[in-house]
Formats: sequence, structure tokens, C-alpha cells
Amino acid sequence: MRREIPGVGRATVAFGRYPVLSRSVAAVASGLLIFGSFPPRPFWFLAPVGIVVLTLTVRGAARLRGGFGYGFLAGLGFFVPLLPWTGIYVGPVPWLALSTVCSLYIGLFGLSARLLFSLPGWPVWVASTWTATEWLRSSFPFGGFPWGRLAFGQADGWYLSLAVVGGAPLIGFAVALTGTAAAALLVYVWTRITVAPTDGPSAVAPGRADTATRLGIVAAAATLVVIPVTGAILRTALPGPAEGDRTITVAAVQGSVPRLGLDFNAQRRAVLDNHVRRTEELARAVAEGKAPKPDVVIWPENSSDIDPLRNADAAAEITEASEQVGAPILVGAVLVNGDRTTTNSVIVWNGAAGPGERHDKKIIQPFGEYLPMRGFFRLFSEYADRAGYFVPGNGDGTVHADPFERPASGSYGDGIDIGVATCYEVAFDRAFRDSMHAGAQLLTVPTNNATFGDSEMTYQQLAMSRVRAVEHGRALVVAATSGVSAIITADGTVQQQTPKFVPAALIAELPLRSSTTLATRFGPQQELLSVILSAAAVVVAVIRRRKARGKYVNDQAAMDQPVG
Repeated sequence: MRREIPGVGRATVAFGRYPVLSRSVAAVASGLLIFGSFPPRPFWFLAPVGIVVLTLTVRGAARLRGGFGYGFLAGLGFFVPLLPWTGIYVGPVPWLALSTVCSLYIGLFGLSARLLFSLPGWPVWVASTWTATEWLRSSFPFGGFPWGRLAFGQADGWYLSLAVVGGAPLIGFAVALTGTAAAALLVYVWTRITVAPTDGPSAVAPGRADTATRLGIVAAAATLVVIPVTGAILRTALPGPAEGDRTITVAAVQGSVPRLGLDFNAQRRAVLDNHVRRTEELARAVAEGKAPKPDVVIWPENSSDIDPLRNADAAAEITEASEQVGAPILVGAVLVNGDRTTTNSVIVWNGAAGPGERHDKKIIQPFGEYLPMRGFFRLFSEYADRAGYFVPGNGDGTVHADPFERPASGSYGDGIDIGVATCYEVAFDRAFRDSMHAGAQLLTVPTNNATFGDSEMTYQQLAMSRVRAVEHGRALVVAATSGVSAIITADGTVQQQTPKFVPAALIAELPLRSSTTLATRFGPQQELLSVILSAAAVVVAVIRRRKARGKYVNDQAAMDQPVG
């Protein structure tokens, strides 16, 4: 006779005659539900539903390895459809390998959750463990891969405003807690339906245990009410689109590219020309009174893959564009270093005065901008040598731009401190935190999505940018080579956006702010607390499990003793 595992009991949803197969299907379905919550789909509410299904599935696992296995299958159901853009031009091997590695973290969550069901208040500990495993995936290996965190599917939902308090980690925790609390209610209801009163006193334990159960259910029900109400309240407290210390006019230029793909270096002159041409068109519109004069213009990542610090022609083109539009331009450029490595940089180009401050991308993309363990990975893909030789920069991620008082006059007005997270960096919590602590008044995400084709990647990145705008209480400008470029206000609203693959310019009056949010000030500490609490809960669960197993062995030994 199979022994019941502590913490599971009979209050688990039945999975039919073939429980392993049924739970495996349910696990994959839970991952697909979470994937369905991500942009460009607006179905953000599918994420907590997916957590409900995954929680019930893992809870029904007979063994710890079952919890890991079901979590891993859920991860595949989520990451495989989420990340195909990583293999568009290099084949399926990197895409499937990355999806598999990311799924291992969901497997770790499943294993941990399977342990934690034995603890009082398990919905909280299981939700906290989800946050902890997302932190681990965002940190290790090779600097981590935060893509696909629950928070990044919630830009259109009730949970977005929670970012102002705790950033992406708090959003993820709230989504997970909604799912685990709902799962606890379903387990309670299922128990009441399936356990007959005639089963005796062990069916529903009286006294203290029953009171604790009821308190837990009340807490779970309250959670499902409190989270959306809190989100609604915080939403009303977010800064308005025009609230700030002062306003400036910002333009984002999307020059587009001749063709999509990894060979953007072969078309780099055309890409630079496109951005110069579109900026000059904006300058003409300003001169004709059809557009307001910008205080600063933002170009995307890779808008000048010709190093303007080494190439006089590129420098002359950018200078001319800056003078015509009458504003400094933040130019995304690839700079060649003395040792032949490269730096992915954003340079403030001040008209005839030339280059000013710059941000060198600090969080560079493994297997794209550089290849760790190049000799090893070369064995698995012919595309390995197409990975770049970029090196990370340093600094605080902030550049200072001085608007021209008059076009090409050489005199400057009040300066603007702009926080920069280049493309991949926006996925990482630490990118903008450094900028904010350095006094950034406005945020920008210059990006080159042309290397990922016509995929969902650009919409996923736009959602991340919306979370960052709310998290730090700043207006944010996304400038993309081929789209989607966007103007985002501090409440996460997309005020303007471009279509993909169309040259365009966005121009908007945006507020500069100096105030900081709770997430900016205390975000890392909140996430660290979640990791510590999760680890402590797992340790307690392991100890309880060992004690329960020892008691079972002792009871069996006593029963085996001869009578009389």
C-alpha cells in the first residue's frame, strides 16, 4: 500500500486513470497559459491561471522528483514558444538549448514547491520561491537571463502599479501569490466535496487544526481581493503624464534598415544614412513650424556601426544632422578599441562640438555580443564565430546632454541627465538602478531589433520598458532601428509608438523628475528578503519531512513487533 506523502493528502485534484500523463499535460498547459499572458497578446490574466494549474499539478506529485519534472515540463511549455526569436537566424539549437536551461529553473521551483506544501501558509512560501528562482535565473550563469519574468507580461494588467513599490520582483510575487492562493481555495473546496462526513474524525481534523485551516482559507480569499485593490489604489498614486520638475521636448528617430538579419554590419552605412536622413526631415519640419524643436534627439542602438570616433565621414554626417535639428543627438555606435575588441556605446553628439559623454553597455549579451567558452561552443554551431567580441563598459549608466538654446548657436541651456539601458540591459533590475542613483531625470532604451527579425521580441522588450518606467517614476523613450519605438509615461502608458519597419520620428514633451520611488530606493533589499525567506522555508520543510519520515519508520517498526 502506497504511503501518503506529508503535505499532499487526499485534497489533490484527481487526474484520472493515468495520473502521470495527465499531470504532464497539465504542466505543459500551465506553461502555455503563462506564455499566453505575454505581449503582443493582452491576456495578462492568464499568468495567475497558469500558476494555479502548475501549483495543483506539482502538489499532486507523489515524489520530489515528480515536482521537478512537472516544473520542467511547465518551463518548456513557457519558454519554447516565448524565445524562438533567439534562433531566427542561427537555427533551432541555441533556441532550444536556452529554453531547456531556463526550464530547469522552473523545475527547481517545482521541486521546492513540492517540499513547501507541508508548511502552514504554503501559498506565501511557494509564491516567494517563484520570486527566488526568477532571481537565480536572472543571475546565473553568464550573468543570468531575466527574459520571461512574470512581471514582464503584466504591463496591461492590474499588477503593473505594484512596480512603484517593489519593481519587477514584487509584481512577479503578486502574480504567483494570486495563483497559489487560488490553488489553496480550490484544494479546500475539493476536500469538502470529496471527503464524506462519515469518514470519521480524521477526515477533517477538529479543534486547533481545523481552526488553522479555516484561517488559512480566509487569508487566501483575502489575498485574492487585496492584491487587485492594492494595485488599483497604487494606480491612482502614480505620477501624471505631465507631472515633473520641468518639461523638455524629446525626439526618437527610427531610421529603419535595408533588410533584417545578422549581417547589419554589411549595411551599416545605409543604416547611418537612414537615421541622418530621417533626422534632417525632422529638422525641416521644425523649420517649417510643423513640429516643435527638440531639446534632445535619441537614435537607436547600432544607428552608427561605423565608429564615428575613428571615421571622419560618419562624424561629419552626425554633426550635420545635430546642427540641422538644433539639438544634441544620443547616437548608438559601435566603437573599436585599441585591442580590436568593440564597445556598444551611446554617445551624446553636440553638433559642431562633437562627442560628449557616453554610456558603454555594461550588461552585454552572451552568445550574441560575446561568446563565453568560444572553443567549446564552436563544436555545436557553425554560427559560434559570428558572435561578437564586445567588452562591457563601466560607469553609472547616465549621460548628460545640454540642449542648444538656439540651433547651432553653441550656447546651452539647462542640462538633462538621461539614464540609458541599451537593449538587453533593460531586462535587468540593476541597469536603471545605477542610473537612478546617479540622478537620471529621464530614461531611454536604445535598441536594435533588426537582428531578431519580425518576431515578438520587440513587444516583449516594450513591456519591460513600461515596467521600468513605473518602477522608477520616469518618462521613458524607446528608440529602435526598425521598431517598435515608443514614448512611455511614468504610469506605464504608451503615449506614442511607431509601426515596425517604417522610418519614423516621435516627438513629445516629457517631464523631468528628481523624486525617487520606493522600488528605486529599496528594490534590491526586497528581493533579497524574498530569497532569504524562501531558502529558510525550504530548510524548515526539509527538517519537517525528515522528522515525518523518521516517525513513519518508527511506527512501522512498532507495528512489526510480535504481540504478547
